[in-house]
Amino acid sequence: MVRSLYLLFAVTAYVIFFATFLYLIGFVADVALLPHTVDRPAIPGPLGVALLIDAALIALFGLQHSVMARAGFKAAWTRIIPPPIERSTYVLFASCALILLFALWRPISGTLWDLRGTAWQWPLWAVFACGWLIVLLSTFLISHFELFGLKQVWHHIRAIPAVQPILRQPFFYRLVRHPLYSGFFLAFWATPHMSYGHLLLATGMSLYMLIAIEFEERDLLRLFGDDYALYRQNVGKLTPRLRKTR
Repeated sequence: MVRSLYLLFAVTAYVIFFATFLYLIGFVADVALLPHTVDRPAIPGPLGVALLIDAALIALFGLQHSVMARAGFKAAWTRIIPPPIERSTYVLFASCALILLFALWRPISGTLWDLRGTAWQWPLWAVFACGWLIVLLSTFLISHFELFGLKQVWHHIRAIPAVQPILRQPFFYRLVRHPLYSGFFLAFWATPHMSYGHLLLATGMSLYMLIAIEFEERDLLRLFGDDYALYRQNVGKLTPRLRKTR
């Protein structure tokens, strides 16, 4: 019975995540069919208040995403949350942080660039789509269902013991160490219409990702030691490294 509840919780968390992920794409693209996007609806009020609220929402997402991913937090957290659903709980909290951002985001008027209706429009949308595709493919290259908590619950149900992690470098990971973040950078910055609100979102998320990478690499160095140190020397962080060391 308990294992069935774990599975139901993990599947529910995954469905919420995937719906949130799809909404995020539409949110950033300012899809007209959605009730809230990065540029709509216009909410009257002081600019300072909008900046403060939006920055706080980005910071909340970043803190949740980074703090709950650290080994020290997990060790304490799993005294409360059963280990098989620890990852699913993390995924659910991350989705809730994004849903809160969608609901409370204050669009900021003004335009940095507007290339809609020009020859640049469709190439930029193509880069935007490639960014999201890279994000999704990157999760499958490392283990999509483990990353989002389903594999842990399934192994718990089948009584399959956890295996020692190994350092793998499939496809994108032979070119860059963090292709998932590279995809997000493309997705947030490639747009034919860069409003000031979109600029704030892209800048805030970019700063969060740069900080998150540093914490993740410390964890990976502790986990894989010299193997990861050598990998880091030869493979670029977010863009391919043209010259490799021996």
